[in-house]
Amino acid sequence: MKRQVVVKRAVPSSVSLRTVRYVECQKNHAASVGGYAVDGCREFMPCGDEGTDGALVCAACSCHRNFHRREVDNEVVSESSSPTSNGHQSK
Repeated sequence: MKRQVVVKRAVPSSVSLRTVRYVECQKNHAASVGGYAVDGCREFMPCGDEGTDGALVCAACSCHRNFHRREVDNEVVSESSSPTSNGHQSK
């Protein structure tokens, strides 16, 4: 006996935007002498255009982008609703 399984994919009810920013540098410049000192760079500014190696190096402090604290903002752009989204089916 053969069985057929039908899988329905849910349509997303909202679309969200994800924005990533790199802020202050957290590289410890005094680690080799057992201390702690940061350079005070407050925001990542890329040296080059997107897609180049320079895009990963900060123009202000010359550190790699990974040394800068990463902030992720998620924002809901739109929400859609269907007639059956309230739990009642239309007849």
